[in-house]
This record gives sequence, C-alpha cells and structure tokens, in this order.
Amino acid sequence: MRQPRPRPRPLADFLDICLSPSLAAQGFATSDIIVAWPDIVGERLAAFTQPLKIEWKRKGPHADPDARPEPATLVIRVEGAFALEMQHLAPIVIERVNVYYGWRCIGKLLLKQGSVRRPEKKRPAPRVLGDADRRRVDAALAPIEEEPLKAALDRLGQAVVGSRTKA
Repeated sequence: MRQPRPRPRPLADFLDICLSPSLAAQGFATSDIIVAWPDIVGERLAAFTQPLKIEWKRKGPHADPDARPEPATLVIRVEGAFALEMQHLAPIVIERVNVYYGWRCIGKLLLKQGSVRRPEKKRPAPRVLGDADRRRVDAALAPIEEEPLKAALDRLGQAVVGSRTKA
C-alpha cells in the first residue's frame, strides 16, 4: 500500500523560517509587514516608502514580564520629495499598521530619507506578427539603408501593428 505523498507547501510558508534571524535583528517578528506593506498603507504610499525596522523600547530590570510592551517606533525609508507628505500622513500610517496587527504596537514613525527599492516591472513579450503584417512592416522599411535606424523603426512598427491586432 502506497503512502500518501505530502501536499506541496507554498514558498511563503518558508519565508519566515529563512528570513527570521535577519528580520529579528531589525525588530520585525515576522516578514509580514514587509510583504504586506502595499496592503497596509496602499499602493501610492508603498511606491515611495519602505519599512526598515521596528525599534522597541527596552524593558527595565523591574518591569512586569507579562505586561504588554509599550508601542514601538517604526522606521521607514522615504524618498526625499515625499518625506513632507509622509510626515503629514504619519497618524494615518500608524493607525493602518495598528489595525493590521490588531493592537497598538506602533506609537510613532521615524522617517529616514533615501532611495526606495522598487520591484522591476516585467515588460510584456512582443506580439508575434502574422505573415501579412510582417510583410507590411518590411515593405515600409525597405527604402531605409541605415541599419540602426532600420532596426529601431522595425521594433516600432512591430509594436504599432501588434497593438492594432490585439484590439
């Protein structure tokens, strides 16, 4: 009798296991705030901001170990021109992060100016032209002798004709 094979697990299940040591050094308990940042603050804010770390206040030697920790400071990297707007939006961002976690874990934001890493957008593959469309583009390019110009116009022609056939 065959043993049932274990079900495949999503890669996201292993993300926290792999990244938890480096995230813990930055004050993050898990990667969820980094991964869910666009969902928490919205696409517009996420385009110009990036959470760097959470700074928790240190407990004194006589602090109650069962007490809920004081709200932390969320350090966010902000692109230069957007920093002033982000400063005005800080109460909204704090509220959104706290709603996401379900408790008042963030008390203030600390903004650090710098460039924000953006994921590269993948360009769609160029549309393959049919034989008739290919002949039309080639006929339009026939009188052009300069190769770099001809190659550039060929790409342009493929994009224009390909976009018409898509619609």
